Amino acid sequence: MGKAHILAVLLFAASLLLLACTAVPQAPVPAPTPAPVSTIPPESSPETTGAFVIVDTGQTKCYDNSRTVSCPQPGQAFYGQDARYQGKQPDYQDNGDGTVTDLNTGLMWQKGTGEKMTWEEAALGAESFNLAGYTDWRMSSIKELYSLINFTGLTGMTESESTPYIDTDYFLFNYGDTNAGERFIDSQYISSTRYVSITMTGDVTAFGVNFADGRIKGYGLTNPSTRENKKFYVRYVRGNNDYGINNFTDNKDGTITDLATGLQWMQVDSGTFNVGNDGDGKLNWEQALEWAENLEYAGYSDWRLPNAKELQGIVDYTRSPDTTNSAAIDPVFTTTPIKDEGGNTNYAFYWTGTTHLDGREPGHAAVYVAFGEALGFMKFPPNSGTYQLLDVHGAGAQRSDPKIGNPEDYPHGFGPQGDVRRIYNFVRCVRNASP
Repeated sequence: MGKAHILAVLLFAASLLLLACTAVPQAPVPAPTPAPVSTIPPESSPETTGAFVIVDTGQTKCYDNSRTVSCPQPGQAFYGQDARYQGKQPDYQDNGDGTVTDLNTGLMWQKGTGEKMTWEEAALGAESFNLAGYTDWRMSSIKELYSLINFTGLTGMTESESTPYIDTDYFLFNYGDTNAGERFIDSQYISSTRYVSITMTGDVTAFGVNFADGRIKGYGLTNPSTRENKKFYVRYVRGNNDYGINNFTDNKDGTITDLATGLQWMQVDSGTFNVGNDGDGKLNWEQALEWAENLEYAGYSDWRLPNAKELQGIVDYTRSPDTTNSAAIDPVFTTTPIKDEGGNTNYAFYWTGTTHLDGREPGHAAVYVAFGEALGFMKFPPNSGTYQLLDVHGAGAQRSDPKIGNPEDYPHGFGPQGDVRRIYNFVRCVRNASP
């Protein structure tokens, strides 16, 4: 082979090598994207996008219509209740100076409470309250105060049979003073949130949380018999002035996202659907759980029944049927009106997935939030046998209903304020907003 031929071969080989070294590498073929999973696993936690963190209720046990049961599996009765979905778990820090910081909400709390005081005394006292070197304390709003409730609480028939609805590892707590004529459940903590309407026959009212029996009620601020101002426990708070403030956005697909909590809600309620025994959207608790778990709406199938604290988080305490002719909720939501027990236009109670451990049969009742008036049958005049149907607790109250039964068995309600018992309530489902 001549030198010229050899040189030509070498030049050809070099050109091939140069092309190989300068060629643009091909991108690898992407792996198939797995199909999205619509069911929220038990360990999932709602992620917040703002300052309004909803702390979990603490409920980890499951219940049927009357008792504790093993937690149901998908497709079984009572699946989808509170314990199935664990959110942001309570996380407190005792600062060793009479204050406790909630590491979820950023709120700093007074650890103890002191003596009971009137609403006016509490409001005035906040202005001069000095604890641990801080002077910017305030009365808590009802949403701030409710952030502390823990539904591991239990209301027995006596104090010794009961467990407070607040974490007593961090917060000091007292039941009512029975030696002073109080009931043991008289452990009402008042908030700064005034009811925009009135309760009973004309009582100026503020909302509070009873950490002895696990409820929100509108408390009249004066004793109707003596006209003296009532006294309540007060727990001052500081920090995170945005807590409890919603930031709703209409997604234009039948859903509303609260950017403050990271929760996405149905814009409508079950009253829009032909569900329930009478096709009017009213469901007992087991039916409500089943409907929420099987709901496909607005392209999502991971809807669920909200827990007590999630649902209370969307109450609008500036609204009421009496003052705004609406439910106690932002008008971005659609709310189905009902005819109440007096035949008047009103708004429904809404189920939560949270069981309320109250009374002789702990486990038989579940929590609801009243977006309409929280009605009750009261005897007027007292002990007369004549009943009046009144707004006894206020729109925005949190109570509980039997999970099953016949409302006609309670013609004059139940309890000292004759709370109406509907048993068949509405549902507004929730899901964790997509990131």
